[in-house]
Amino acid sequence: MIALARCQRHPGREAAARCPSCQQSFCRECITEHEGRMLCLACLTKRSQPATGRGAEWERVGWAAGAVVGGLLAWLFFLGLGEWIWRATA
Repeated sequence: MIALARCQRHPGREAAARCPSCQQSFCRECITEHEGRMLCLACLTKRSQPATGRGAEWERVGWAAGAVVGGLLAWLFFLGLGEWIWRATA
């Protein structure tokens, strides 16, 4: 029951809410709202850390490949534009 619960970090304080991720009770100072949910600092930190592992590596590869393809397309566009201008003035 939340009315009798105490804050996990501050035992002298009454708990204001329960974190849905870790199921621990926290006072108003230790819990915050994030995307419509009340989360404790530890769970909020876990959610906001960047992705690691194979998924993050492939994401970086995707961004790099996109940059290379974008650069190639820009080069081809300006090459074609320059050739068109050259032929128009000749």
